[in-house]
Amino acid sequence: MTTTNVKSKLTFEEYLNYDDGTDNRYEFVDGELLLMNPPIGRHSLIIRLIGKIFEAEIERLKLDWLTLTDIGIRTAFSRSRIPDLSLVTREQIQPYINVSAVLETPPILAIEVVSSESINRDYRYKRSEYAAAGISEYWIIDPAEKKVTVLKLVEGFYEEQVFHNNEQIVSSTFPDLVITVEQLWKA
Repeated sequence: MTTTNVKSKLTFEEYLNYDDGTDNRYEFVDGELLLMNPPIGRHSLIIRLIGKIFEAEIERLKLDWLTLTDIGIRTAFSRSRIPDLSLVTREQIQPYINVSAVLETPPILAIEVVSSESINRDYRYKRSEYAAAGISEYWIIDPAEKKVTVLKLVEGFYEEQVFHNNEQIVSSTFPDLVITVEQLWKA
């Protein structure tokens, strides 16, 4: 991740309208653009698998929800993060059909797949920002450590459960979900 200094500081509105003529994705932290590196193949395959599993649960439960990548979440006055996968309601995404999709309301669930350059960002910064933004469930999938941390928001703070190997991942959003940590590595 690289900080891109366009000018001294951008406003949130300038961030929403920023276009450098590339396909680069940027998170926004305190007026600065943070370039998000393209994911490695394993990262993309894990997100694809989780997305398919969630979509099957959404269909089975007949929920009006969507799994989306590349949408932003406003986590503070001058911050926007882009989770690897977000679970949102159809109603929630409607206002953003023709404008930059940076949600002002928390998604139902956010997922980050940890890469070597995102360890602190995913485990520390996004954890506190996502809790402050009111995201009720946050998954941190860590291929290097071969674990999944599921964080559930309780009275403004995350309570965590860590899953390894053939342990079934427990989700309060999808209580009937059947997937083990090991299955993610086979994506």
